[in-house]
Amino acid sequence: KKDDPVEPVITNEQEVITTLNYTLTNSNDATEVITLSFVDLDGDGGNDPIITGGILNANTIYNGSIELLNETESPAEDVTEEIQEEDEDHQFFFHSDTTILHVDYADVDGNGNPIGLSTLLSTFNAGSDTLTITLKHEPTKPNDGTLASAGGETDIEVSFPINVQ
Repeated sequence: KKDDPVEPVITNEQEVITTLNYTLTNSNDATEVITLSFVDLDGDGGNDPIITGGILNANTIYNGSIELLNETESPAEDVTEEIQEEDEDHQFFFHSDTTILHVDYADVDGNGNPIGLSTLLSTFNAGSDTLTITLKHEPTKPNDGTLASAGGETDIEVSFPINVQ
């Protein structure tokens, strides 16, 4: 009816992410820390992003943690905190081109579904690989761990070159 109040639609907008740091710490030697990083301060278009891959040891397990920043603001906004607060609306996906890397989730949301801010990355044989990290906003949860079943919107997707030796 004309007199019925209109309920506002509250949307949860996608995050602005200019920086992704994936820090890997050797589970047997905490002095070995590798940080894979992506920095794109001017967003899509403009200058190319700066992507830093890494060299990992073969047959090793690394504890991984992801940090997301919006460095268009001053001081930089820690988007990681927002992902933690809205964990049921987010999930990271990890894909490698070969079988020399494998990533397992080490954290879950309030419903027991994986998030991916904390991980265990296992390396196997020596070789080169590409690790792609994708953050989905409002994915279908639970899902089968693939982007195809997740749906949602992509907040960020980065491919890192990896050498395992």
